Amino acid sequence: MASKRILMLVGDFVEDYEAMVPLQILQMVGHQVDTASPDKEAGSHVVTAIHDFEGQQTYSEKRGHNFAITVSFDEVTPDNYDGLVIPGGRSPEFLQLNERVLDIVRHFADGAKPMAVTCHGPYLLTAAGVVSGKRCQAYPSLRPELERAGAIWDPPSTGLDSVCVDGNLVTAPAWPANPAWMREFLRILEQ
Repeated sequence: MASKRILMLVGDFVEDYEAMVPLQILQMVGHQVDTASPDKEAGSHVVTAIHDFEGQQTYSEKRGHNFAITVSFDEVTPDNYDGLVIPGGRSPEFLQLNERVLDIVRHFADGAKPMAVTCHGPYLLTAAGVVSGKRCQAYPSLRPELERAGAIWDPPSTGLDSVCVDGNLVTAPAWPANPAWMREFLRILEQ
């Protein structure tokens, strides 16, 4: 497999496992992954959150780690990337308010470049207006948002560890799906 250059969009309180594990998987197979966040410079970091499933009606949240930012957001040139990763957690709630983030998402969607989006990451897809007619998964609470935006809800078949592929878009409901999510993303990166 030829090495690809991947952009990962993150923000404070990105879900720890949904950022760190994909980063390590992609690096392990030889891809270059640049991590970027609005208002952050290369060498800085965002704070992660760890979401866990402990038997309550929804996930619990704990403080995670410092996650390194490797490229200054203002220097991101979408044309230089072969794929995009959008982890979930809390960060998509405010990343969706940044018009430049949405322009980056539109660039990948319009160019049919591979995109891996999980958990609450589809907030960026709906805000960018790129999900209509696409089959998607996400954290279950995003279903109404996705359907209002014209997406086709693809219900997770095996809990939170499933994956949905629709063309260049690979979506998953949460970090338990990381193996399937990254397997399918790697598959479409090779095409």
